[in-house]
Amino acid sequence: MVAALATLPGLGIGTLWDNSETAYGEVAREVLLYHSAIVLHLNGHPWYVQPPLYFWIGALFARLFGIGEFAFRLPAALATIATSAAVGYVVARLATSRAAILATVVLSTSLMEVVVGRLAIMDALLDLAVALAILAWFGALRTGERRWWYGAWLALALGTLAKGPVAVVIPVMVVGAWVLWERRAGVALRFPSPLQWAGGLALYFALVLPWAMALYAQAGPVALRELVGHYTVGRYLGTIENQSGPLYYYVPVVILGMFPWFAFLIPASLDAFGEARRERGASLARLCLVWAILPFVFFSFAQTKLPNYIALELPALAILVAVWFDRIAERDDRRSALIWTSVVPWTIGGLAFAIWAFSHDNKLLHDLHDVRFTLGAFGLSIFAGSALCFALLLARRSAWLAPFGLGATSLAAMLILVLLGEPLAERFKPIPPLADAIERMRKPGDIVAIQGVSGSNALLFYTRPQIAIVDGPNGNDAGSDTDPRRAICGAERAFVVTSRSRPEPDPTYGRDRRIVAASGKDIVFLYDGPRCTEAVSGR
Repeated sequence: MVAALATLPGLGIGTLWDNSETAYGEVAREVLLYHSAIVLHLNGHPWYVQPPLYFWIGALFARLFGIGEFAFRLPAALATIATSAAVGYVVARLATSRAAILATVVLSTSLMEVVVGRLAIMDALLDLAVALAILAWFGALRTGERRWWYGAWLALALGTLAKGPVAVVIPVMVVGAWVLWERRAGVALRFPSPLQWAGGLALYFALVLPWAMALYAQAGPVALRELVGHYTVGRYLGTIENQSGPLYYYVPVVILGMFPWFAFLIPASLDAFGEARRERGASLARLCLVWAILPFVFFSFAQTKLPNYIALELPALAILVAVWFDRIAERDDRRSALIWTSVVPWTIGGLAFAIWAFSHDNKLLHDLHDVRFTLGAFGLSIFAGSALCFALLLARRSAWLAPFGLGATSLAAMLILVLLGEPLAERFKPIPPLADAIERMRKPGDIVAIQGVSGSNALLFYTRPQIAIVDGPNGNDAGSDTDPRRAICGAERAFVVTSRSRPEPDPTYGRDRRIVAASGKDIVFLYDGPRCTEAVSGR
């Protein structure tokens, strides 16, 4: 219920964010446009960047609910809800019901979990698959039950279809390290038989190979080479699309991603580590610690970095915090909890200063003026929650309610950010209103292009394929596919999304040109009238 409240309200509010949401939403839409579920397309061209599971589900929801923001964000929301359910299910059987409910509250109200659960991207599906695989193998090795063993392989297959081999690498890494730690602690595990290993592998390949073979048959080796070689191995060993970062990149990501619960993660981790070393039966603590540490290290050494990569370890962090809070409620000494609760308001102040400094350095203070009320309400909600948490911790009788108080106000803060902030954020998305203006004026045979500004995926999603991505008017690639003359001279009319700031000279190639729409710093030119007087080479 908490996960649903954090992800579903207002899910369709606001246009898709460029670049990933619009790209993935468009690929899912083109599954329907081109009736091709094996070879995915973007802008009418074959696209081999990601596996197909998210796009299959997104296309299905678009067929059911109509093409739009809600349909393409719903897969992530449902996966996030399912992840919280899985975490609660396991913790309830290994700790207490209170710890289980609290684990779902902490996970569902962490900032990164809310964000990932409300975006049209496949990371929430990967996070679900990784969590299910790790928790199912954890159960299988502890109990010997075959259903958990085969459930893990099923999750690995779905994760591979959602995001690729990383869905196998992370669970194998985490569970393998946990097994070594368990054996060192003297814990007896129930390992599967060779027949069960064969059955698990058979289940995995039975689900993954049909799509891989169909893709190979339709597109040849280039598809798998791009998908696995370039966009998976190449993403780790090299930098894709300038998405790099320093070795410490994920330190602030985890701090902000676990907001407002990160302050409690430090004592919770120390407490869990002490328990893992002292107590033979601390299997859950050992699992969560390796689950929290190894993916963090693994992705820190990757050359391509994005904040959402680390979201797959949030369930482990939530369990650590929940179990710690559950024990604090039973202790007479709650000083550490009170101290760390008092840290939360300082994190709000630090976050506010970071936003101010970033906006000041990038001359965005005027842009943030309209959203100051939303940001202020968000900060006040978290501040009130931390104060309530502190007050409840003072008395042993009410201490168990303390984290739930912070969780309730955190949920309210997240909804304030979404329901009030998302509509205001539309001013930072100039492309959708320009695309809407183009669609109202567009006639059959018109060309749509984008020149020198970001937002090509948004323009594509909010118009329809194909669009042309062209160079500036003074580029040197005459006759190339990105030569602006190809688009401007290629039809009776051409709509070109570009910047208000124009270079000199700014040729029109002999055509009539006028501004037909404007949004922020971007405009739409309509070229029509006489055909080009300047020859277009390569035509």
